[in-house]
Amino acid sequence: MIIVSFVKSLEEIMKATQMETADFYDAEMLVVYYKTKPEMIKKILPRPLKPAKDPIAVAFIAYYPRTNFGVTYHESALSVLAQHKGELGLYILSMPVDNDIAMAAGREYYGYPKKMANFHYKRDAESVEGWFERKGIRIVEMKAKLTEEITLEEAIKMINEFGVEDFNLTIYNYKHFPAPGGDAIFDYDPRLIREKVQFNHKSIRKAEVDITLKPSADDPWAEVEIVEIIGSTFTIGDNKMLKGSVVAEAKPTTFAPYAFLKWDPF
Repeated sequence: MIIVSFVKSLEEIMKATQMETADFYDAEMLVVYYKTKPEMIKKILPRPLKPAKDPIAVAFIAYYPRTNFGVTYHESALSVLAQHKGELGLYILSMPVDNDIAMAAGREYYGYPKKMANFHYKRDAESVEGWFERKGIRIVEMKAKLTEEITLEEAIKMINEFGVEDFNLTIYNYKHFPAPGGDAIFDYDPRLIREKVQFNHKSIRKAEVDITLKPSADDPWAEVEIVEIIGSTFTIGDNKMLKGSVVAEAKPTTFAPYAFLKWDPF
């Protein structure tokens, strides 16, 4: 007989919170790298983050068939290249998912701007297609023809020219919660979280991709306009999210205009 309770032991809690990494096995990711308008990146980056040398955005749609935290789900994301104290990383603007535990864990531990969404994802030997939608709007749609397999070194060349050295990426998110009363904006000063994600690719293929971004008041991906597609890849591999850390805090009044990534505006 399995005994369950709303109350867990300290040992159970410590076991759950001391997991060294969040692991994604045989993760499938269709990734598009593109240039956007530099003035747009400057507009959407909250301090102390600063724009990188090149106005690069990254969009992906992914399927995670197995994880070490017990859930299977789809995910998509839009991010832009940014820097903090000279260290390049991706600032995540949006990250819809279709699993509530994946949403809660990402938001509450690291500040990922996750929302629930409906997904379509399909792959065969030569193609991948996927989209997500919220409130009846298909925010992003990707259709890709898979071409030749390439080496890790060849894939890295795609991002090297923008100062990114490898696929062990730095990720930036802001962790914050609204205050319950009217005397403050947030429970605490918004915290800039830095963490590393390691991508251990088993397979990398180039992709000829068509990507469409549709306007939405709640999920404004189309604001980060596609000026030029740099490249696209489809990868299968074992990814690891490492533990994060707080590297800066933001003033509540300064950060407030950027605080609606995790929920729909009122």
